[in-house]
Order: sequence, then C-alpha cells, then structure tokens
Amino acid sequence: MANTTNSTFPSLLQPASSSSSSPGSFSLPISTSALVGIVILTLAFVLGFPGNLFVVWSVLCRVRKRSVTCLLVLNLAAADAFVLLSAPFFLRYLAGGRGWEFGSAACKLVHYLSNVNMYVSIYLICLMSMDRWLAVTRPFASQRLRTKRSLLGLLLGVWVAAFLLSLPMPFYRSNQTKVLKANVSLKFCLQYHWDSVGHQIFHYLFETIMGCLVPFSLVTTCYSSIVCRLQTAKFKRKGQGSRLILLIICAFAVFWLPYHFVNIIEVAGLLLHSEPVIKAAKVARPNVTAFAYFSSSVNPILYVFAGSSHIRQAGLSFMGKLFEATNSESRTSSTFTRSGRSSSSPDETSALQTLSVRLAKPFRSKSKDRNDSVDIKVVNEPELKSLATDEQLE
Repeated sequence: MANTTNSTFPSLLQPASSSSSSPGSFSLPISTSALVGIVILTLAFVLGFPGNLFVVWSVLCRVRKRSVTCLLVLNLAAADAFVLLSAPFFLRYLAGGRGWEFGSAACKLVHYLSNVNMYVSIYLICLMSMDRWLAVTRPFASQRLRTKRSLLGLLLGVWVAAFLLSLPMPFYRSNQTKVLKANVSLKFCLQYHWDSVGHQIFHYLFETIMGCLVPFSLVTTCYSSIVCRLQTAKFKRKGQGSRLILLIICAFAVFWLPYHFVNIIEVAGLLLHSEPVIKAAKVARPNVTAFAYFSSSVNPILYVFAGSSHIRQAGLSFMGKLFEATNSESRTSSTFTRSGRSSSSPDETSALQTLSVRLAKPFRSKSKDRNDSVDIKVVNEPELKSLATDEQLE
C-alpha cells in the first residue's frame, strides 16, 4: 500500500504524530509540510479562482468575434476554475487535523476531477499548437478545417478523452482508517495500489505517458515545424495568439514536468528494487505535486502580463482586447485564403496591400492570372490611421 498522492494535490496529508489530547477533542498538529501546503492552496484559490472566472467573463461578455485560440482559452479557464473549487476541501483536510471528513465518495471524486483537469489542460494546449501549425504551414487547409462544428467536435473529444483517461484514479484512491493511539483513529484519503508493485508501475507510467510524453511530443513537433517554416519566410508576423500559446505551454511545462520526472524516478526505483530511490521519490512528491496544483491559477496572471498594453485604454475590458487581437490574425489569413488569388504568403500580401493603400494605388498580386488585381479604394486620412492601427494589432 502506497502513501503517495495523485497528480494534482499535495501529498502532505499524512498522519502526523499524535497529540496528548483526549479522544473527543483529538486532532493532529499542523506540520511544517502541511503549513506549506495550506499556503500554496490558499494562494492558488485566491488568485486562480477569481482570475479564471474573470477570463471566462471576458471571453463571453467582452469579445465580439472569438478566434479558435480564444475558445480554447475559454475551455482551459473553465476547467481550471472548476478544479479550484476543491481547494476548500483540502484546506480543511490540512488545517483541521481530523483527517478526511467528507467520505469515501468525495475522496475519489475530487481526485478524479483533478486528474481530468490535468488531461484537459494538456490536450487543449495540443489543440492550440496544432491550430497554430496549420495556420502557418497549411493556411488553406486551416481555413477549411476552422469551422464552428469541427471546433466543437474537437473540444467535446478532448473532454471525453480526459474523463476516460482519468478512470484509473478512483481505483487507486481509498479513504483509509489509521489508528493513531488507543481508542483514537482517523480516516485519510490516500493512494492505494492493492499492495501490488505492478499497479504502482502502471499508474505512474500511464499518467506520465498520456499526460506528458505523448502530448509534449506533439507540441514539440508542431512548433519545430513552425520555426522551420518561419525561418524560410520573407515576412514574419508576431501575433498575440502565438505569444499567448507559448506562454501557456511554458507555464504548463514548468509546473508539471517536475511531477512527471518524479513519477519516472519512482518507477525506476520499483523496477530496480531500490529502496533509496523509491524513498527519494516519495520525499520529493509532496513538493512537486503542490507545485503542479498551482498551474491551475497561473494562466490568468500570464494573460494580465500579455495584455498589459491594453489596460490603460480598455480598463477591465483589456483581456477582451487581448483576445480580439488573436482574432485579427485569423481574419487577415482567411481573407487571402478565400480569395484564392495570391500565391505569395499572407504576410507578404498584407504588407503589399498596406503599401498600396498608403500610395493610394491598387497593386497586382503575384498569381497565375496576372490580370486579376486587388482593388483598393483611396481612403481618407482617418481611415488610413484606423488601418494602420489594425495592422499594428495583427
């Protein structure tokens, strides 16, 4: 039987040394590790829950035209806000000193939902990366696939896959009774691997392969292809959407890779029958799992930094402006894809269009049909300033 915790919540919830109080008023003293867990959970809930609700409100109420990136961020924020609702249960668990007081069903459910959140987060990041890869390397295919129906189907697939991949979690979680002293026992929500090394190895490997190796391999492949593509491009666009996605990916990697590394260490210890390695992994697990839990609250902070340039002008609507900027990239790309006339890149054509407007002359796009031209009317000075502002946002 293993006394480690799952992938999301700190394994700080272990029986501490018993106190000398009477059985009726018995409670465990708060250890240093439990105190650290309380601080992390409190910060995560105070910063993350209202922050993610603010992101959801911004997307639903302040963004008029939502890009693919915007809708993926909406789902990510909703998943993070939902899982942070379990923080009060664990704060009570750590600070109350009376073990797990909410029953076996709640013990399994909150850990199951936290695991769902992990899978939803990483596979939404995969969708963001694939969308960016298609937009850069296959713009025509991207526009055919970027429909509301296909996006909703993919989002539904991610949520269903996350619920299915998390099914092992309830089987490896048990509300166990621990006798602390004569006539005093408490229940603790702990991992239980049926006294089987095979179950431990399967649990940790399955979680790391499906929650780390597979999705991060996909993300790395997509962005490697994007970098190679941009290196050969004559014009490069620095879009808000790309920066947002890279920030989200980096944050997820920083918070979750240490946990999966500890998983691998413990599996290695189990396979080699090395007690020191197993013990080192179990000692490290409380810290890395507490660190991973904080990932649900960090994304809104990243959005604030990414959208800081809009705060002075837009106030509380700054995040809506940030997400609208991601939509401008898709709008520009789709314009040229639908026309089907330009064989040059969208960035090159956009630059030529802007130059043509400034000179008040139409230009001929490089295509097989040289007679086809893009007609651009002469604009007055206010319209020209507005166009220049839109180009800066893109």
